[in-house]
Amino acid sequence: MSDPSSEPTPPINHDNVTRWMSERVEIVGPLRFELIAGGRSNMTFTVTDAVGAKFVLRRPPSGPLLPSAHDMAREHRLMDALKDSPVPVPRMVGLCQDEAVNGRDFYVMHHLDGVVVRDIEIGRTFDVATRTRMCHELIDTLCTLHRVDIDEVGLGNLAKRSGYIERQIKRWSGQWDQSKQREIPLIDRVRDTLIERLPEGAPTTIAHGDYRLSNCMMDPAGPVAGVLDWELCTLGDPMADLAGLLGYWFSEDEVDPKGDAETTGLEGFLSQEEMAGLYAEQMGVSLELVDYYRGFAAWRLACIAEGVYARYLNGQQGEQDEEFDLDEYRDSVVRRVDVAAGHLGL
Repeated sequence: MSDPSSEPTPPINHDNVTRWMSERVEIVGPLRFELIAGGRSNMTFTVTDAVGAKFVLRRPPSGPLLPSAHDMAREHRLMDALKDSPVPVPRMVGLCQDEAVNGRDFYVMHHLDGVVVRDIEIGRTFDVATRTRMCHELIDTLCTLHRVDIDEVGLGNLAKRSGYIERQIKRWSGQWDQSKQREIPLIDRVRDTLIERLPEGAPTTIAHGDYRLSNCMMDPAGPVAGVLDWELCTLGDPMADLAGLLGYWFSEDEVDPKGDAETTGLEGFLSQEEMAGLYAEQMGVSLELVDYYRGFAAWRLACIAEGVYARYLNGQQGEQDEEFDLDEYRDSVVRRVDVAAGHLGL
């Protein structure tokens, strides 16, 4: 017989979370919690009450956490600060930092109507014109975010206003050292090159940190319904957001290291160059340094992917319905750093 004390703690304490939610929003119990497949970092649950009202709950993964990662209060603060801005974000229900309720911090937000285009099968359900319009909406929304006055929305003290790339390199180098499962010398070489070539004079805006098609709730008939997954957001260089978007944007003749982003190779989706051009036109910026930022974005994604790989190896992501190929994900880390080196001419 197994020792009950050795069994993992469930990610949701149904009774406690139900009680906590009932004090903040009108619900009819019992609540049903369903883990949304596809999350590689924090755990995301759809919460449905007895009459069909829907919410979304976010909490960190189980097990040990890396320093500065999985900050629920930060995510909640960001979306709450943007609630009256032109940036589309979900409405917050509340943040819980009392670990007696559910073991770890979590927050709950209202459910958004729309679709997350997380794989090619979903992408195929839209016609060519809709895919093209989605590209324009994604860039429009990114530009809207980068135009937000950080002081006006109360985020002026979110982070330092300078040295974004330096801070990011330091952060992800540290996370790599703590989560790496093997040595990849090219990771260090790319890091050193990024430090040597640091750009100067970059503007400071809200930098989402993980802006991409599958982190937005899309409205097939209108603007982006909501920008999601603010875990990596800070004050920083807007070009890094554009480069991150391009890092997840694949053409039909490319191999996708992530395994589910081939969507953007479908007819109607714009090319990486066209997406970058739309951004440059709206924001009035030069794309002269875009390859540097693309190198940075790919290197950072390699570091992040290694952390995700380590968490899956250690069983910290919970039971998910989707298949997850650990070997493929491990290999994707190498491919990402190779892409980074290519952008930097190494």
